[in-house]
Amino acid sequence: MKTKSITILGSTGSIGINTLDIINKNLDIFSIYALIAYGNNIDLMTHQCLKYQPNYVCTINSLSAKLLQNNLLYHKCRTSVLFGSKNACQLSSSEDMDTLVAATVGLSGIFFIFAAIKSGKKILLANKEILVSCGDFFMKQIKKYDAFLCPIDSEHNAIFQSLPINMQKKLGDCELLEKCKISGIILTGSGGPFRKVPLDNLHTMTPQQACAHPNWSMGKKISIDSATMMNKGLEYIAARLLFQANPEQIEILLHPQSIIHAMVRYIDGSIFAHMSMPDIKTSIAYGLGYPERIFSGTTEINFFQLNHLNFEHISKKRYPCFYLAIKASEYGQGEIITLNATNEVAVESFLLNQIKFTDIAKINEYVLETFKISQPNNIEEILFIDTQVRKYTNQYIKLNKFN
Repeated sequence: MKTKSITILGSTGSIGINTLDIINKNLDIFSIYALIAYGNNIDLMTHQCLKYQPNYVCTINSLSAKLLQNNLLYHKCRTSVLFGSKNACQLSSSEDMDTLVAATVGLSGIFFIFAAIKSGKKILLANKEILVSCGDFFMKQIKKYDAFLCPIDSEHNAIFQSLPINMQKKLGDCELLEKCKISGIILTGSGGPFRKVPLDNLHTMTPQQACAHPNWSMGKKISIDSATMMNKGLEYIAARLLFQANPEQIEILLHPQSIIHAMVRYIDGSIFAHMSMPDIKTSIAYGLGYPERIFSGTTEINFFQLNHLNFEHISKKRYPCFYLAIKASEYGQGEIITLNATNEVAVESFLLNQIKFTDIAKINEYVLETFKISQPNNIEEILFIDTQVRKYTNQYIKLNKFN
């Protein structure tokens, strides 16, 4: 059987590392065509090249590429080292590879992902920011170029798995839920590490505390978004796009145990609940192996150790960022881009101890309500809005003493 050739965009991040771990357990099925990394973790990139022997490795800047090449030459590794956006686009769309795992954060990988779409590749999408910022344009490009999209964040993947198999290749179809006889979808969220912290104490929470998720092991940015539940707000927006759901068809519940990742209501009264341990490897493995299932190495659920499964409403006072995301989705695509961009700046400022945890929501709300934009029509206009919002947010933070 021919192996599936994989390119990983964001190989040194959490998703990239977990993807490689699954591939290592299924070396008879997969081969690594290329690893693309944004950061400067040369030691990790060297280790990945030596272990997986990809055809290519690509960094964005030339200095990282030079350091990496020196390391690989020393170890007599034959992996070719490239750098720059042009090469990253070529690797993401090469006819020699089958699947792109899109695991970057924010809009950083936007051109590489669209290069893969235009080449009709199978795309495993972990990046919600690009999807929500590009909106319908993203889904139209998937359809136009007959690319195959499989979301691999746990909640959207859980919904995807609950769809009839003949409908899984029709994401973005305006009548998808009706054709599937689905009356509604339910997303769940853990509530993050501050679910029980008194509201009056939230402003004292540190980046270290916010990153200490009770169930999941994730990168810093998504960990903060989980604590504010902005992550769930972005998932709400993404779910509307992926499954063409209206607000009345989506319900979001707090589920502290993170065992049920999503549920799908069918018109006959049935509810399909997707359950697994809180480990992103489950959904990554599903995407990699699709339409077959492969070994992920994830711990199986022991039902005798589950005392209970709880569900709660989402408090507007505790999680204002979640409700800002819903508001932005009602405003329009430009406002969604605005909220996503300002949130990234606010989260980075919090991680640098420049603002308090509760300031993230205050900054997001201020920028969403005061920054004036026109609705975008293409990628260039999307990126322009993103850039202008970041400048506006940084200036607002600089002129106001939050900390």
